[in-house]
Order: sequence, then structure tokens, then C-alpha cells
Amino acid sequence: MNIYKMLEEAIISNDIEIKDRVTAECLEYCNQNEVSLENDFVPKVFVKPSYANRCNIVNPRELPSRKDFETKEGLATLVHAIIHIEYSAIDLALDAVYHFVDMPMEYKIDWLVVAKDEIRHFKMLYEILEELGYEYGDFPVHCGLFDASMNTANSVLERMAVVPRYYEASGLDVNPQIIKKLENRHKYPMVKKLIDALGVIYKEEIEHVQKGDRWFKYLCKRDGLDEDIYFDILKEYEIMHKHRPHLNVEARKEAGFSCSEIKKLGAKECI
Repeated sequence: MNIYKMLEEAIISNDIEIKDRVTAECLEYCNQNEVSLENDFVPKVFVKPSYANRCNIVNPRELPSRKDFETKEGLATLVHAIIHIEYSAIDLALDAVYHFVDMPMEYKIDWLVVAKDEIRHFKMLYEILEELGYEYGDFPVHCGLFDASMNTANSVLERMAVVPRYYEASGLDVNPQIIKKLENRHKYPMVKKLIDALGVIYKEEIEHVQKGDRWFKYLCKRDGLDEDIYFDILKEYEIMHKHRPHLNVEARKEAGFSCSEIKKLGAKECI
């Protein structure tokens, strides 16, 4: 079984059921077998995200405002924005296996498990979006996470630093703030359902960041690098000084960040 050909099929497909099937089959195989690699295998650098034929991709500044949650459309724009992150995270997790073939089997299993989680998150949110009368692709999206994956395609260290330890960790900061904004409308069934879904996602995203933290530190130890190289990588990608108004200190600590790192990212206190 060539899991890399299967992963390639899943990454380029915009069919969530194909992604689900391939992820499950690859995870089952990796839990029971060693993964063999054809000598001439070279991972592809994808030129467009799998959702390109499904969504209208725009500059982030052109995205619709998500401040109005009082209407179905307003709430749907929020759900759509989150579902797009979850969809992108599926491909990111699969690509973390596909592009870095020399990493240990435990690494492969970790990111296939993450992909499985992200697929479940997507389906959970898609159900809410459909109940609101919309589908994935009805609102414009940006491709920032896809760009991050392709920009880090040649370095697993940079991938672990930029994707789970930066972008997914930033989600830990944002998620509770979204729930807080929704709380005053929690009596509405769709809002309550969204709050419950975000609670599930939040807990599992901590585990995803933990995995990224673990493999980042593994790579630093393997290659004799100081873990502070994390900040050098953030500076290289020009994301070190992005504004972080609500740094979630406790969640980041649980995910593996040290207080020293958290303070460098902008927190005033960390105990």
C-alpha cells in the first residue's frame, strides 16, 4: 500500500468523504505496518488549494465583516470562516505526513489522527452551516494557511513552528473570545450548537498544538538547535510582531509553551 499516492489524492480532492476515507485507511495501515517508500517518490508542491474550485479566494482585507451575529447570514459568515479553517487544517495535517517522509512513524500517526479530528470538526460545523441555509463555498475565503503550508514545504522544523505552534496556537487565543461574544445569544438553538462545537474544537486543538510542540522540540534536539529558533522562524515569516490582544496563557502552557516564550509573544504575566 502506497500511502503517499493516497495522501496526494486526498490533499488535491475537495470531497470531504474522500479525505475521510483516505485518512482512515492510512491511519489503520500505519498502525499495523511499516511504511515503504518508492525510490523515485518526490512530493509535489501544490500550486493551488483543494478548495480553489469550490470557494472564491480573496485577499483577507476583502472578507465580509463577522460582527453581526443577529441574523442567519451574519452567523453563517462566522461559521463559514471557522469551517474554512477546519477544512484547511485537514489538508495541512495530511500534507505534514505527505511532505516529510523521513519523519518517524509516530509522527505520521500523530498527524493522521489530527486530520481525522479536523474532518470531524468540519462535519460538525457543516451541519450547522446547512441548518442555517448555506454551504461551504457560499462566502469568500483567503488562502493564508495553504500559503503557509507551501512556504514551509521544504522544512519540517519550519512547518511545526509556523503551522501548529503559530497558527493553531493563535486559534487557542481566538476561540474563547468567539464563544464569549456568542454567549448572550446562547438560548438560540443554532448559537448553542455552535458554542458546543467550538468547545469540542478548543479542547482538541490544544492536543494538536501539543503534537506540534512535541515534534518541534524533537527536531530541535535531533539537530542540536536551541528552541529559541522558534522566534527566528516567526521573524523570517514576518509573523513575530502580529498583534495578539488576547493571548491565552493557560491554554498555551497546556500545549507546551514555556512562560518565557509566552512573554516573548506579548503576555504581561505568566506563572
